Amino acid sequence: MAKENMAVNDKREIFGWAMYDWANSAFSTTIGTVFLAPFVASLARNAAEAAGTSTVSFLGLPVAPDSFMPYCISFSVGMQVLFLPILGAIADYSHLRKQMMQIFATIGAVATILMFLVTGGLWWLGGVLFIVANLAFGAAMVFYNSYLPDIASEEERDRVSSYGWAMGYMGGGILLALNLAFYTFSDKLGVPSNLAIRINLASAGLWWLGFSFLTWSRLRPRHAARQLPAGENYTSIGFKQLRKTFSEVKHFPETLKFLLSYFLYNDGIQTVIAVASTFAAAPLIQGGLELGQETLTAVVLMIQFMAFFGALFWGKLAGWVGAKQSVIISLVIWAGVVIYAYGGLKGESATAQFFILGVFIALVMGGSQAISRSLFAQMVPHGKEAEFFSFYEVSERGTSWIGPLVFGLANQIFGNLRYAILSLIFFFIMGLILLPFVNVTKAITDAKKYGENQ
Repeated sequence: MAKENMAVNDKREIFGWAMYDWANSAFSTTIGTVFLAPFVASLARNAAEAAGTSTVSFLGLPVAPDSFMPYCISFSVGMQVLFLPILGAIADYSHLRKQMMQIFATIGAVATILMFLVTGGLWWLGGVLFIVANLAFGAAMVFYNSYLPDIASEEERDRVSSYGWAMGYMGGGILLALNLAFYTFSDKLGVPSNLAIRINLASAGLWWLGFSFLTWSRLRPRHAARQLPAGENYTSIGFKQLRKTFSEVKHFPETLKFLLSYFLYNDGIQTVIAVASTFAAAPLIQGGLELGQETLTAVVLMIQFMAFFGALFWGKLAGWVGAKQSVIISLVIWAGVVIYAYGGLKGESATAQFFILGVFIALVMGGSQAISRSLFAQMVPHGKEAEFFSFYEVSERGTSWIGPLVFGLANQIFGNLRYAILSLIFFFIMGLILLPFVNVTKAITDAKKYGENQ
């Protein structure tokens, strides 16, 4: 089927596309990073204490209050690994990427808004709604990312991808700052702290849904919708499409090589982000920094806003030295971050050093992920954008347990968080070993050759 609306590099459409990152990043910051997990854990602990036990019951199973949300996170990631590839295949076959993106974004946003209902007796609802919202978040991201090759030409993709990441950091950071301010002064406003948290949770869904309408108004479908053959449904067609893709992956060896590299180094990035607050807040005797909550909050907000500029800078850097080279530079910096976290950050200036380390993390965090996305977009065959980006999303989320496992085991074996932080250098070294062997030119040629033969 021939493409419709072939225009690329349209500033209006690119702005609308990037605004979806602005919209859904509220879920990552307000829900995923700060408010939901501690709130649900506190409600679950209260429920356990009221019952006179050390656990709460969920679906008849005893669960430790502090373990409930990690279990929900793991389950939602597992669901993404199972469902995202089939959803990508359905989207590519049906040409309904925009509609499917709208459906899943709306489901995720509504589930997030409903988190306002999470109260003492309904502590478990927070986990259930998170599973729904996080699965929908990942699905919508597949379709969002798959638009990148359509809206930007090859020479503009690094810049456009970086622009999208930057908008995400800015949007998520603004709402998080507003929510933290509201929570901090809620007592003075006569709002109980639990109610303030519930309002903040719902605000992330409203932000996500509200700004998404700007995306829907500017993002154009690239194909006419395809009718189903007689006797078929989208699920059966999706599985057939997916089987066909798996049989054809041998034609894209360089793309697979890049995915393996990304599989590893991105897990290191995600783990550093996830465990940074644990390392910073832990007692000195455990190798931590023993920083207060106010300091941690200030660092989180600083990183969120500095990452906006970091993502934009990395887009320019990719234009100067090339996309692959800019990712390699970012991995060297990431390796330096974990080495310094292990050997530095000592004495009375540890707090100031942690802020400086946070600046380096912010500068490289969005850039390494943005350029990885645009680099992968060059390697995707036409007509299989959503499918291939579902594999990309699985690579990003499906391994998110490996880094924390390595971190946890290292801490348990050595009894010191600094050794645990240092263990994460493995992921960046593996990325530095594998990524240089990816032949980007051949990957792009293979993708174009496939598209021309379809």
